[in-house]
Amino acid sequence: MKFKYDVLVIGGGHAGCEAATAAANLGATTCLVTMDMNKIGQMSCNPAVGGIAKGQIVREIDALGGYMGLVTDATAIQFRMLNRSKGPAVWSPRAQCDRGKFIWEWRTILDHTDNLDIFQDQADELLVENGKVLGIKTIWGIDIYARTVVITAGTFLNGLMHIGKRKVEGGRCAEPAVHNFTESITRHGIRADRMKTGTPVRIDRRSVHFDEMEPQPGETDYHQFSFYGPHRQLPQLPCWTCNTNEEAHEVLRRGVADSPLFNGQIQSTGPRYCPSIETKLVTFPDKNSHPLFLEPEGVDTNEMYLNGFSSSMPWEVQLEAIHKIPALRDAKIYRPGYAIEYDYFDPTQLKQSLESKVVEGLFFAGQVNGTTGYEEAGGQGLVAGINAALLCAGKEPFVMNRDESYIGVLIDDLTTKGVDEPYRMFTSRAEYRILLRQDDADARLTERAYNIGIAKQDRYDWWMQKKENINRILDFCNNTSVKPDVVNGFLEHLGTSPIKGASKIVDLVARPQVNFENLSAVIPSLKEAIEASPNRKEEIAEAAEIKLKYKGYIDRERVFAEKMRRLEDIKIKGHFNYSELHDLSTECRQKLEQIQPETLAQASRIPGVSPSDINVLLVLMGR
Repeated sequence: MKFKYDVLVIGGGHAGCEAATAAANLGATTCLVTMDMNKIGQMSCNPAVGGIAKGQIVREIDALGGYMGLVTDATAIQFRMLNRSKGPAVWSPRAQCDRGKFIWEWRTILDHTDNLDIFQDQADELLVENGKVLGIKTIWGIDIYARTVVITAGTFLNGLMHIGKRKVEGGRCAEPAVHNFTESITRHGIRADRMKTGTPVRIDRRSVHFDEMEPQPGETDYHQFSFYGPHRQLPQLPCWTCNTNEEAHEVLRRGVADSPLFNGQIQSTGPRYCPSIETKLVTFPDKNSHPLFLEPEGVDTNEMYLNGFSSSMPWEVQLEAIHKIPALRDAKIYRPGYAIEYDYFDPTQLKQSLESKVVEGLFFAGQVNGTTGYEEAGGQGLVAGINAALLCAGKEPFVMNRDESYIGVLIDDLTTKGVDEPYRMFTSRAEYRILLRQDDADARLTERAYNIGIAKQDRYDWWMQKKENINRILDFCNNTSVKPDVVNGFLEHLGTSPIKGASKIVDLVARPQVNFENLSAVIPSLKEAIEASPNRKEEIAEAAEIKLKYKGYIDRERVFAEKMRRLEDIKIKGHFNYSELHDLSTECRQKLEQIQPETLAQASRIPGVSPSDINVLLVLMGR
């Protein structure tokens, strides 16, 4: 086995798996270094993928030729489309997965990826010479050389776990921390800091009184994560809901003094949007209860995940509080919840390709960039892997704009604004939500991915067939008229105004009360047009209907996006010595000097850079 590669990926989590397969599929000789080959793609916290905005990221990974969507569909044990009561701009898929099968599905993909080696070892030192990465030295003294290195180390760098006053070094429960590697990176001028996350208690399902909980069934319709792969095959299992109560809160309040979050033991910042149960009590003292979700970890295990009860309190306090909840009064636990602190690196020191501005050929992806979540990690890993391979091939980097993908929003936020807490994606972070819907990720990204070689021919052909069928339905609706005597009784039944003359189907579908399903019942030719799709006809019909119903909103948002895109085309990096531009505010000069934005649009998104500062730069660019 040779130890010299184009791309070397450090860490076998969600970012690392996507980075390694992306680089290898682009033809780069690639090596994935992981501490445990049996825990590749491990779901360290909740065994679930997707959710609000996160589901859109997974759709985008799939559209780009990544694997998270395929792995999720193959191992899903419950699927739901969130936000269905709202508009399609914020519909978000989510799936509960079988934790063990998820690992082995990923392992199978990696084992069958050409150009990819897997090596079980641990990075100890980053090798750099004259500002360019050379590879790593492992804890076993092996030098592995590479033209590019992608660091996806998750929570393992100087990881420290907390349960009550007890502290144990580790990157995950029962897995060792990585020491020395952070220090070998920061000595080259890369800034690091600490963050914190946590995970809840795991419960034995045999000890739960399910008759005192509310079931939360999944959905069994056509929706899934991958536009390309087969439908989910595993048995679909329910989740269960209940609530904490005042008795449980009283136990937890007594334990707050021993919580490392409040006794000064933990100094780093945790995820505001996924607070521990003790943080909820302190932040919302007037709340008498908080919702809990008991979620299965797989089809062949009794282990269940108590979502909403993340904690680092002493294990005795956690167990006593759980036993105050009627449905969990006899609960047996596999392990208590814990908090973990770990190192991350300042993402404003990265280019939008996720390559370091400080060390050439060094890329970062995932939680080491200050994010939280499997989906955010997977999206970054895919982009980092693509760009590492493109750099080796002497090609231009692959960068997505904010109007192209949630992954583009994520990376732009990280590299432009930085982080002061673990970054989590929400639909509210994107200004072009109606352009970034979950239903059209392949429309936005698959052709781009095909053009650089990451999406292969079969995936591209699948998309082209889908695109052709969507356009066929759109043409039918735009060009087919119906007479009043055909639809007026139907329209009046729905409580909407009858038509006075022949009307195009597109105008009828635009009405809130009308959709393809109910309109097909009175216009058989519409049903025939929908049924003519050779596969995935429901998915194709949904995409076409959304395009028709929201055309005005989509067109308006696209016009605005194109106006902003003009600022993206104005390159400013290297044009100015910002410290000499005294027409700019002091804060603006400092921020621009620190971040060195690539474009005027990126500069406009930096906190502390005002519209008047952008106008000054526009005038100077004119000169």
